[in-house]
Amino acid sequence: MSQTPASDNGIFLWMTYQAMTRAGLDCAAIFASIGMPDEPPDQSERRINSPQQRFWAAAQRVSGDPDIGLHIGELMPPFRGQVLEYLFLSSPTFGDGLQRALRYNRLMTDALQLQLRVESGVAILAGLEHPERHYLECATTLVLRFLQQVSDGEFRPDRVMFSHTRGASAEAYQRVYGCPVVLGAEEGAIHFDAALLARSSLAAEPELLRVHETLAARKLEDLARQDFLHTVEQALGGLLEQGDASLDALAERLGRTPRSLRSELSALGTSFKEVLAGYRERLARRLLARTQEPIDQIIYLTGFSEPAAFTRAFKRWTGETPTAIFDPADRPFSAGDQKRHGLCTA
Repeated sequence: MSQTPASDNGIFLWMTYQAMTRAGLDCAAIFASIGMPDEPPDQSERRINSPQQRFWAAAQRVSGDPDIGLHIGELMPPFRGQVLEYLFLSSPTFGDGLQRALRYNRLMTDALQLQLRVESGVAILAGLEHPERHYLECATTLVLRFLQQVSDGEFRPDRVMFSHTRGASAEAYQRVYGCPVVLGAEEGAIHFDAALLARSSLAAEPELLRVHETLAARKLEDLARQDFLHTVEQALGGLLEQGDASLDALAERLGRTPRSLRSELSALGTSFKEVLAGYRERLARRLLARTQEPIDQIIYLTGFSEPAAFTRAFKRWTGETPTAIFDPADRPFSAGDQKRHGLCTA
């Protein structure tokens, strides 16, 4: 869906946490900048990409390192065991594997839209564009090492192009990327010898390739379902504040008929009632745990008509009353922070 924000596979943030821990950084302070605890992130939980600028600003401030993204990328653990690697290795050639990996690139991230083209014997992997330099330079390290990994070390970049004009020293880029870096380029891209595209894969296996491609396609379908549910819940958030979170109002907001929306939700194994209840529960938990809002404001934001109805629903979700679980004195974020940190989104 066009309204769905860009996001990353949870493995990326998990690897970032491991690298920052290895670097001896104060992960508690850095991860608190995006409302996360000081612990390894859940690898299975996909993350919205928009907090990356806030996250890397905190990382630079805490570390005092103006090239923190590049240096954290250098400390990243190997990217292993994902379906993209299996697709690559079971493809007949490096070029075939790369095209398949790009086709399913969204399984890792849709914040980078990578494309491959060949010009005068040079393969150009374009699409290295992102507003946050540190995120981009860290992710580029991951891409380069992955390509080396799936080619048994034969992949060698000729140069990396970045559109941002300020970056690390030439020596630092050479050490981490193994090639020169051009800043202020017209497009962000990795250049390498196109002859590598014809390299045969030692692990090529047609039957396994079909299995892996089926798995990748299924995962993309799962993401599409998650996108739709995210869009539904985003619309619900606005409707709750307006006091009209009904099926009819939601269908109108999404440009559908109530009947078609009901059918779409049913196809996903859920219903309007279940989606609304789940969204209210998550929103209530987050507001109670992470804001300083009074209970009556939380009741309003979650769309309940009166305190008694909210208390009954919360007790049904948790077995406890709201005040028995959450102490208002322990709420670290204001409502404004709640929206800035994306804590109101599911």
